[in-house]
Amino acid sequence: MDFDLTEEQLAIRDMARDLAQKEIVPHATRWDEEQHFPKELFTAMGELGLLGIVVPEQYGGAGLGYVEYATILEEIGAADGGVGLGVAAHNSLCTNHLFLFGSEELKQEFLPKLATGEWIGAWGLTEAGAGSDAGGTKTTAVLDGDEWVLNGSKNFITHATVGDAAVIVARTSKTGDHHGISAFFVPFDRPGVGPGKKENKLGMRCSDTSSIIFEDCRVPAGYLLGEEGDGFIQAMKVLDGGRISIAALSLGIGRGALDATIEYAKTREQFGKSISSFQLTRAKFADMATELDAARLLTLRSAALKDAGKTVTRESSMAKLYASEVAVRIGEEAVQIHGGYGYTKDYPVERFWRDSKLCTIGEGTSEIQRMVIAREVLK
Repeated sequence: MDFDLTEEQLAIRDMARDLAQKEIVPHATRWDEEQHFPKELFTAMGELGLLGIVVPEQYGGAGLGYVEYATILEEIGAADGGVGLGVAAHNSLCTNHLFLFGSEELKQEFLPKLATGEWIGAWGLTEAGAGSDAGGTKTTAVLDGDEWVLNGSKNFITHATVGDAAVIVARTSKTGDHHGISAFFVPFDRPGVGPGKKENKLGMRCSDTSSIIFEDCRVPAGYLLGEEGDGFIQAMKVLDGGRISIAALSLGIGRGALDATIEYAKTREQFGKSISSFQLTRAKFADMATELDAARLLTLRSAALKDAGKTVTRESSMAKLYASEVAVRIGEEAVQIHGGYGYTKDYPVERFWRDSKLCTIGEGTSEIQRMVIAREVLK
């Protein structure tokens, strides 16, 4: 069992780390305060292959695996969770869904745009009345001649106002079960689709989050992804990979908070000596570092299994559950070690703490992860 990254993987990690330190860290506080989506940064990341990480080279992607993907996301998350969330939503949700289930014609036309960063992608599953219960989807798609007509809305959609296209899950059958749901690729230049309310969020504030509204939005019949009625099943498969994304993002956020706190503790003096020398502080660091490493092992295990073509429902849920809750715990301890300074905007740990919480909610809450894990272990 080899736990070391290859030379190529280390080079990819170092490239992502260099980008994060030079192009993200200096701006992260301002982007958070202004809720600014850094479109120019995403264009640059597209040119480096970071928006088509697992997309094959024939479609303009980098042709890498999930281990590399998780490594890249950790580095970006350690700089800014909001940027990391955008990279995750674009790569593993929108772009990956199109790659896995789109027709060859659709993939040839749209994957190069997404993989190179020419387009920013979104993914629409959640609705006001269908969060954890994704099967409760109310948005409809009705076939009218050679077009599908979409009506309804989606909530909490990353890139809803700044994106160029989305994969949208909608009900194509009046039957209320999961088999009446289908998935569609919807460019945002189609008439009848537009953003709704932009959310004013606790954390991940540079990541654009809004609702999407459909009013008689027409898309060609060929924009149906896969078979009619398979949308829910597709979404669950996409989320298996998406949970690896959030686990890796959680690692980054937790590591960012830990690194910042170690640096602070070494220079902060109380009672005539560095607080990093205090036994209780050192015990906190020991726990934080141990939990972070455990989360990393769970995450890389699920990524390696995904690359090997294995089903990772159980493993990705475990990684996402544990890593996200670890990130929250590390963020809270980071603020505590900083004391009063941790409660101010002068240090980055308060932002890491705020950003961490979404990781326990998005792409399946911790409660849903426990349901998934229990179902898998009881099979």
